[in-house]
Amino acid sequence: MIALVDGSGAGLLDRLRTARERGDVPLVDDHRWPRAQRDALLAAATAAQLPDDAGWATLTSGSSGSPRVVLRTAASWSASFDAVARLLDAGPGESVLLPAPPSASMTLFSLAHALEGGPHPLLGSSARGADASTTCLHGTPQALRALIDAGPPPTIRTALVGGSHLDPGLRARAEAAGIRVIAYYGAAELSFVAVDEGAGLRPFPGVEWSIRDSELWVRSPFVALGYVGSPGPLRRDGEWATVGDRAEVVDGALHLLGRADDAILSASATIVPEEVEAALRSVPGVRDAIVFGLPRARVGALVAAFVELDDEGPADLRGESELRLAVAHRPRRWFVGELPRTVSGKPARAEAVRRVLAGEVARLVV
Repeated sequence: MIALVDGSGAGLLDRLRTARERGDVPLVDDHRWPRAQRDALLAAATAAQLPDDAGWATLTSGSSGSPRVVLRTAASWSASFDAVARLLDAGPGESVLLPAPPSASMTLFSLAHALEGGPHPLLGSSARGADASTTCLHGTPQALRALIDAGPPPTIRTALVGGSHLDPGLRARAEAAGIRVIAYYGAAELSFVAVDEGAGLRPFPGVEWSIRDSELWVRSPFVALGYVGSPGPLRRDGEWATVGDRAEVVDGALHLLGRADDAILSASATIVPEEVEAALRSVPGVRDAIVFGLPRARVGALVAAFVELDDEGPADLRGESELRLAVAHRPRRWFVGELPRTVSGKPARAEAVRRVLAGEVARLVV
């Protein structure tokens, strides 16, 4: 059965260990969940018929909508622990900073790793409590940025960063502070797929990939069993699995192109939001960006951008975008503010679009 484990306060690792020893499948609670979401998750968990080999239940990020509960075997995580330990260059005598809440898949992975000899988890959004044993971080680019901005503990030597795009400037800042950065691509359903130590995304040890009609398929021992309750994007073809991410491989490196259903159709042109977002993030003064389509009669949709700026944002955002983007890909509507994020720190695309459509975000005239 699924056991809802309290994710607040001390003793979380012991509570997870107890649940696992009872033969339960832990799902970490989060007091920040809206009541309706929590009730729905509990109802789905209570009604679920679990596979015999289910070992963990975790949540998708919810960046594109409501999160789902993902079931996986214990082995689907433990099979990657040795490779992750080598990437982190850390063992049981050291500690790993985990800024994302324990209900997040990336943090629960590290907690499961700790139960099997991985580095000790140090939970929380700050480095408070860090000591000489705290040598690494596992979190999102947002968490790494916050750590650098605050002045990282001098003992931190490695950051394992996933969940969303890692800006090259942020990597450079971390490396200038003496932190080796390993970015990765993965999903709650697929776990680790590819790692980037500075030369592009390469297959994570034990993973094979295949591009079929621009869609990324993977074969690995790390794929989840499936979902509790409502279905999700995970699809299988024998030993291969996909969550619908589009990608291409160039000179052996994986380039992600986003989900097919995120594409914007504007005046007969197909625009991939992630490509426009990458261009906008390269503009000095742009911290992050979400690009989406605003419905418009006759042309289908207008390309719109919701940008989060540094304190000194670009003076000419439209001009900068014209230098980097083809005509069809240039945003026609601009919005500015702090991007909404999931509890793990990923940009929350669905919530960002909702806020724009509801008039809750300032329109930027450029």
